[in-house]
Amino acid sequence: MTRKPFIAVPAYPVRPGRVEGWLDAGVAVPEPYVAALKRAGAQEAVLMPEELDAAAASDLLDHFDGLLLLGGGDLDPATYGAESDRHIYGVSHVRDAFELALARAAIDRGMPTLAICRGAQVLNVLLGGSLDQHITGRAGLIGHGTPGVEGGATLHDLDIEPGSRLAQAMGTTHNECSSHHHQAIDRLGNRLRITARAPDGIVEGIELDGDAWIVGAQWHPEDTAGRDPAQHALFATFVQRAAPS
Repeated sequence: MTRKPFIAVPAYPVRPGRVEGWLDAGVAVPEPYVAALKRAGAQEAVLMPEELDAAAASDLLDHFDGLLLLGGGDLDPATYGAESDRHIYGVSHVRDAFELALARAAIDRGMPTLAICRGAQVLNVLLGGSLDQHITGRAGLIGHGTPGVEGGATLHDLDIEPGSRLAQAMGTTHNECSSHHHQAIDRLGNRLRITARAPDGIVEGIELDGDAWIVGAQWHPEDTAGRDPAQHALFATFVQRAAPS
């Protein structure tokens, strides 16, 4: 029997007391990400963030078929040469270092990668891009939700570039998506191209040039993948690309 694709899922560091009944710090992954992977036929492995050099990151990915980068707290603006805005929240330097190292190793080996929300921002920053640190409430923009709070998700339209990996995976060039992000891609990273936007022009999708299936979604496809065939298809395509030969 062919084994399921094995997907590396770097976790959130969780401070003591964040989870009810946990007295110690921990690591966690929100259940919708795992559920979306399992519906698509994958086996996940939750990874505790740690400092890795390039060789260690590459060695770690030797055990996996794909990489899923999750949403969560903000990247330290120092990672893209900026000062911190007062709205920055949830910075974890160890998580930043861990995910940047894994993303670099995944790109170097052409490993299938789905980078969601913060994950898309990690991909962009790794390749020399920058972030707009706070778009919430800005004149001329639609609502993109509020991260890190109960009920913070907002549904909005999504326009996808025809012929892009996103369009091919989701089987559409227009869909509704769930967002809860207060930051967005500003300067685009090297070797990346924009593949989806919100109606207000905010970048919602990116992908790496070349043959590797490395895709970033600024929105949260895991939120609606259980009921939206197009969002499920994004995970299914990622898992199919990661399937061991």
